[in-house]
Amino acid sequence: MIVPFDQLPDDARVWIYPSNKKFDPELIEKLQHACTQFLEQWTAHGQSLHAGFCFPYNQFIVIGLNQQEQAATGCSIDASVRFIQQLESQYDLILLDKMNVTFKQGTYVSYKTLTEFKTMASQRAVSKNTIVFNNLVVNKADFLEAWEVPAYESWHSRFF
Repeated sequence: MIVPFDQLPDDARVWIYPSNKKFDPELIEKLQHACTQFLEQWTAHGQSLHAGFCFPYNQFIVIGLNQQEQAATGCSIDASVRFIQQLESQYDLILLDKMNVTFKQGTYVSYKTLTEFKTMASQRAVSKNTIVFNNLVVNKADFLEAWEVPAYESWHSRFF
């Protein structure tokens, strides 16, 4: 069951998928349609899951799940990963690669490999105050409050 993302409770579980490229308006429309279709049929043990999505900065797919209604199971999580893999293949995106860093450079969202980010840190092209996206947050409250943080407040701090 689709629920508007902003109406999910603060303890809703979230999964964040950073994209290697920004979504143009045509792709956003296609992704909205695909996410809506997937979430409308997403279930756990035959029970409909109450979930929503959003596309922050037109470069991330964020899926939120109200686990108060029905918790995700291994099979339902596997189904969501297969869905994201399908989006990667269909739209030539990289969404599941955890060996990357997304961060802000002014108002621009940059996507770099971990190695590139380390090099940028050593060359002082980014600093401990650079705003990074901590895609490891697990619930909506953390997503809203601790997703965009200075590098020194996240796991990225090890590079400074």
